[in-house]
Amino acid sequence: MEWSDFIAECIPTPATVSVEAYQGSGAYGPVYAAPVDVTPCVVEQTRRLVRVQTQDAAGAEQVSSTTVYAPPGTTCPPGSRVTWAGRASLVLARSDLAAHGLPLPEHVELNLE
Repeated sequence: MEWSDFIAECIPTPATVSVEAYQGSGAYGPVYAAPVDVTPCVVEQTRRLVRVQTQDAAGAEQVSSTTVYAPPGTTCPPGSRVTWAGRASLVLARSDLAAHGLPLPEHVELNLE
């Protein structure tokens, strides 16, 4: 099943989020790419404990208040800024989820602050 088919069949009102991909650190703090609208998405406001993805193996655990399920191929590394419903949050962790031959859609899971 493709992501767009899943959304059309199962989600009556998909969301659109704005993603500013994290590009690194500059002299004045984090550097982000220009904002890109990503749609269709599913936004779930549920608190869960996630391991923050960092460049080293230290990663700490933090509570994520929002999870965004986005189309496969969405460019949004940890540290990126995602805006939805007027609220900007940073990406704590990102997962690319494959179908593995099952009738499920491949997608990207973003755990936000």
